[in-house]
Amino acid sequence: MARRVSGTYRTTTTAGEKVRAFVPAPLPPEPAILLDPSRQKRLEKATVALGRLDGISVLLPDPHLFLYSYVRREAVLSSQIEGTQSSLSDLLLFELEDAPGAPFDDVVEVSSYVAALQHGMARLRGGFPLSSRLLREIHGRLMQSGRGSEKAPGEYRTSQNWIGGTRPGNAHYVPPPPHEVGDCMAALERFLHDDQTPVLVKAGLVHVQFESIHPFLDGNGRLGRLLIALVLQQGGLLGEPLLYLSLHFKQHRRLYYDLLDRVRSDGDWEAWLDFFLEGVANTAASAVTTAHRLVALFEADHQRVAQAGRGAASASRVLAALRARPVLSITHLREGHGMTFPTASKAMDSLIELGIAKELTGKPRNRVFSYAAYLAALQEGGEPL
Repeated sequence: MARRVSGTYRTTTTAGEKVRAFVPAPLPPEPAILLDPSRQKRLEKATVALGRLDGISVLLPDPHLFLYSYVRREAVLSSQIEGTQSSLSDLLLFELEDAPGAPFDDVVEVSSYVAALQHGMARLRGGFPLSSRLLREIHGRLMQSGRGSEKAPGEYRTSQNWIGGTRPGNAHYVPPPPHEVGDCMAALERFLHDDQTPVLVKAGLVHVQFESIHPFLDGNGRLGRLLIALVLQQGGLLGEPLLYLSLHFKQHRRLYYDLLDRVRSDGDWEAWLDFFLEGVANTAASAVTTAHRLVALFEADHQRVAQAGRGAASASRVLAALRARPVLSITHLREGHGMTFPTASKAMDSLIELGIAKELTGKPRNRVFSYAAYLAALQEGGEPL
């Protein structure tokens, strides 16, 4: 549908250069999003896929253990879109205090994303509304350490930012002037509580609007993707953040940015929404398939360990620990699971012999181990750009 520009331009001066800053019109778009039969079918398909994803808690032996890894997977993927070089293995190693060596700035950035997402979800579960205040809180957690921690965490920007280019004058995109940010975010907050728009459509629209406002000096991309999960939880479509849409955005990175631009320049919300809904449907279906694969893997490996003879009980305990945390050390087994060093070491060696566990450091001391097949499944598509 032709709407032309979906906002207005303000001429402003920043860094000594005059630029045209874009101020997006408040949501919902006018005229309204065209939900023709084809787009309605996409919406229904994505909603059904989300329902199946939300229901995998019935399938999983311990949904919270599964969530531990899924949240970290999303954090890695979202941060990779911004250029970090950390992998899921790097993050899990970083979280083992006795296993240093991961690229510090990158992995701290990813770890902060995990903290921000968990904080936001906990606040929503506690009844706190999805609001500008909560977004500032989450941003404060997101930027609490590592790169960008000096760029006013939790505070809307008071200076002009821009995207792409080496200076404002050759920027790819210039968001609203700082004095317009408060009003833009207030309008976005009002739309967050609009009950006339289907939740999935709302999540797609809100993501683009937040990216267009770019209200913070840093961390906008990551918070904008995290916002999708918050909208889905507030709307009752997903109880846990098991939808890692960052994989879809990463795999189609150029198209993702092109469609954001087309919303601003042409008002083409429909093309964006088609892309978004397709991503939700495909990513949710893939997550359900992965969950089934992992349940089958866990059961098969449990049976292999149970049939291994002597030491099977200890090996089963270590296998359960690896399901909870697919990268760990003997120290973790001793301190977190009450095992002696000899018992834990012997049990881990049994899992290595069975081809279940893998030693990562290649060193005789301070060894770190992974649940190889589990980690490989989680890391599919998670290679740095």
